[in-house]
Amino acid sequence: MEQILVLNSTYEPLQVISWKRAVRMLFQEKVEVLAEYDREIRSVYLSIRLPSVLRLLRYVKVKRHHNQVRFTRSNIYSRDRFRCQYCGGRFSTSQLTYDHVVPVACGGSKSWENIVTSCIRCNRKKGNRTPEEAGLRLLRRPKAPYSFPHRINFLLWESRAPESWRNYIFWSHK
Repeated sequence: MEQILVLNSTYEPLQVISWKRAVRMLFQEKVEVLAEYDREIRSVYLSIRLPSVLRLLRYVKVKRHHNQVRFTRSNIYSRDRFRCQYCGGRFSTSQLTYDHVVPVACGGSKSWENIVTSCIRCNRKKGNRTPEEAGLRLLRRPKAPYSFPHRINFLLWESRAPESWRNYIFWSHK
């Protein structure tokens, strides 16, 4: 099912939510619908068009820690755009793994700055060595995603964001 973009009352993108949560917020009168998908949600008594973009009716103050992107495998893959950071190939998630640039055995940490997406072949070639020792070169240095909201940017990186969101997201690819 489609994802729904939620904007603050000031039209700033806040988050992406499920259609179930969107409908719940709609019936609680917490949001207004700004854009809709072509699909309908039907029940025995009711039929409504599936919202695509919602705007909160009350302003929500965003806490600073909400700007931080959670450190997860899927977020690492998204940050690196599903590309091996050694050979540059684009792969599906089943063909990808993540790699510690500086191996844990050599003091490397499990952090945004030390983990990159790698294809299985390059990961095996690198082994428990640094890229230099293995004769590999990183395409770009890993760093923590800084943008907010991260999920929206990741969807845009993969060109999976619905067209109806484009009027509400100010995004530049970096």
